Amino acid sequence: MADITMLILDDHDWFRQQFAKLDELQAQTPPNPRALARVWRPLADKLDVHAYIEEKIFYPQLLQRGADDPEGETLDAIGDHNDIRGGVRDANAASVGTESWWAAVGRTRVANDDHMAEEEREGLADFRRNAPIGLRVALGQQYSEFMTRHPTTEGIEIVDRDPEAYVEGVENAPPSKPQDFSLHIGSLKGQ
Repeated sequence: MADITMLILDDHDWFRQQFAKLDELQAQTPPNPRALARVWRPLADKLDVHAYIEEKIFYPQLLQRGADDPEGETLDAIGDHNDIRGGVRDANAASVGTESWWAAVGRTRVANDDHMAEEEREGLADFRRNAPIGLRVALGQQYSEFMTRHPTTEGIEIVDRDPEAYVEGVENAPPSKPQDFSLHIGSLKGQ
């Protein structure tokens, strides 16, 4: 099973590929709204689901185990997620292929590109350095299972969050029981 940081990076690569597909479709004269929708709809859903699950399982753990500036990283990320959700909402409210739709897709892309770059450089790197591999793999399994069960936003409450209230809520949550995140491989020393 992959570690959560690698799964998040895989999603980031997929997001970049989908926005590149929209670029290709935009270059067609005239762009085909049905083809645009076939790329946009799964992209919009995955952007929202990705942010949702990061907020549920990744950022709470980063706040506990990060060392560089986990609070600052998390505050930025939640704000970025709000910007991405806002762009997705605006694009979904517009007719596909219209000027207002392209403007909203563009805002979504800029917010997402900024978020991914910062997350890759800061939050994910910090977590890889400071969280045990067993935890990263366990979170990766949760992440993967959730993403498989939720290819769309159906059944998920997609809402903006106040970044400071989010951090405060995570930091003030009752501690969960300690878990063993070892891989249970054991030592091969002497064998």
